[in-house]
Amino acid sequence: MTIVYLIPAPLHPEATQVLPTYVMEAVKECKVFFVENERTTRRYFKKCWKEMVIDEYSWHTIGEPATTAAFLQSLQTNDAIGIVSEAGCPGVADPGQELIALAHRHGAIVKPLVGPSSILLALMASGGNGQQFHFYGYLPIEEKAREKMIRQIESAAKKENTTQLFIETPYRNNQLLAALLQQLQPSTLLCLAVALTGPAEWVRTQTVSEWKQQLPDLHKRPVIFLVLPDR
Repeated sequence: MTIVYLIPAPLHPEATQVLPTYVMEAVKECKVFFVENERTTRRYFKKCWKEMVIDEYSWHTIGEPATTAAFLQSLQTNDAIGIVSEAGCPGVADPGQELIALAHRHGAIVKPLVGPSSILLALMASGGNGQQFHFYGYLPIEEKAREKMIRQIESAAKKENTTQLFIETPYRNNQLLAALLQQLQPSTLLCLAVALTGPAEWVRTQTVSEWKQQLPDLHKRPVIFLVLPDR
């Protein structure tokens, strides 16, 4: 029976030390990889396994038109398959879930491997409610829709005592932070989890009024945003 390994990737290209050794053991079992970004995945594997002969393996990019057919064909070979996201865990705020669903429908063994999840690391470090939380993914780009969503997120955090998490494309981080500080109440808690597992990592939870006193520069940095109820 075919085994489909869900292979985590480092959040920072130099932070491969956070990955358990059994991740590379699974990589060595695979014959074909379905990846979000082939170039960075090749570099990641080569950094962890210098002896790997990259061209001896089949590579397919998740989201391309021929990928689903290639995955279904690979399921018939009984060779181990690897699904790799760009950073973090496949299927968790990263593509791969459609292939994973196909694997289940065709009776394959799906094996998730332990690796860094920026969502969970941010939640752990925020001081917010880890029992009840909601991840939104990306907020709307359009200004009015984004403002409405921010107000809904704040209301849900306070009414349900939940932690609300979301992300943004790194080059729009500063714009999102400005919108949050404009729309959220001064006493609402906002956590920024920046560059997790990387050498410049920092996580800080403060009120909106405290953030306004000293704005960080988040441009082109990986950030998880979290809204928490008032203290």
